Amino acid sequence: MITAEQNEYLCRTGPGTPMGNLFRRYWLPALMATELPGPDCDPVRVSLLSERLIAFKDSDGKIGMMDEFCAHRGVSLWFGRNEEGGLRCPYHGWKYDTTGQCVEVPSEPASSGFCQKIKLKSYPCVELGGVIWTYMGPPEEQPEVPAFEWTQVAPEQRYLSKRWQESNYLQAVEGGIDSSHVSFLHSGDLHRDPLHKGTDGSKYARSTSTTFDIHESTAGLLIGARRPAEPGFHYWRVTQWMMPFYTLIPPYKGNALNGHAWVPMDDNNCMAWTMTFHPTRALTPAELDLMENGAGVHPTLIPGTFRPTANIDNDYLMNREAQRQKIHYSGIKGIAIQDSSLQESMGAIADRSRENLVSTDNAIIMARMRMRKAAKALEAGKGTPPGLEPETQKVRSASFILPEDGPFKETALDASVVRMGEPFVAV
Repeated sequence: MITAEQNEYLCRTGPGTPMGNLFRRYWLPALMATELPGPDCDPVRVSLLSERLIAFKDSDGKIGMMDEFCAHRGVSLWFGRNEEGGLRCPYHGWKYDTTGQCVEVPSEPASSGFCQKIKLKSYPCVELGGVIWTYMGPPEEQPEVPAFEWTQVAPEQRYLSKRWQESNYLQAVEGGIDSSHVSFLHSGDLHRDPLHKGTDGSKYARSTSTTFDIHESTAGLLIGARRPAEPGFHYWRVTQWMMPFYTLIPPYKGNALNGHAWVPMDDNNCMAWTMTFHPTRALTPAELDLMENGAGVHPTLIPGTFRPTANIDNDYLMNREAQRQKIHYSGIKGIAIQDSSLQESMGAIADRSRENLVSTDNAIIMARMRMRKAAKALEAGKGTPPGLEPETQKVRSASFILPEDGPFKETALDASVVRMGEPFVAV
């Protein structure tokens, strides 16, 4: 349990808040690269850290990320014309380049120099790993671009999706580092979902007897969840949590690796990114088809949007008969929607002062402490936030079986090393 004040501290990420200042020191996933497919394409609205932004590619393919609203009368530039090197407001023709600089005010003579005085807030962007990233922090503190393994593999080895989740980011992050709920919420899907069933891991992960061994890493936490395997052996799931909102999910043998990023849109909503990748081979047409149709940890979406087909307005298409028969433990189909349904059910911002935590919540407790510590250190001007350096991002999740007296930490640390082009450890 944390206090109401501590909860507010962790959950608020808008401009000027401690957590907002911390998050702005990282490169943030803003758009899938396919959302800005080419020069002079349609502009796209972006909500990040309670800021409303507009993104576009100009005639030369340069990416702009700037305040959504024209400096003249506050019109949304989503209605703008993307043409001839800039985005033009359709109301009175004011035009902006990718840096937010106003380059033309048709009603004023060029000799007046008026447009040079007008500049919208803007943020630098890079395209990497199928994602358009933006940096919203102090320019002098801009870190190196991300180096997560999934950004480094070939495009055919990677599949990305994202979905709008109607809750604060922290509820989603905490779900991602909570390995114990797998034995309940996802138990039906572990032996039915085609991207999980038939593996030893899916069999052992259904055990509800879970013990944790958690260690701080340079970027966040290495979280080991132990369950019984065959007599004399333990099955271990290793989750990586990396600041500020990334998790790598323990893999199942024969399948690809998966990860999540829960990026705050505002304090009541986040964008849940899912990254599936394989370090040694291309994803198969069968795998891609399954993921596009909601298998594994990916959602199905309302066409033309990032809102899940199963959502709060239709009770996530819950099927009570499927719940009674334990086809889906909660009666809701799909691992992604099973998670979001319960996390959204807590309310937009969960009241953590009412919690009653137990030993299986230790990873959540440690993550909250680490995040508060990082934000307070930044407030005090001490040190660099964890997880900024590219080397700290080069870790893997893993799953393995050890004898009951086997060395977990040493095995987990070795299995976590990214060896580009080499297989990962999974059962």
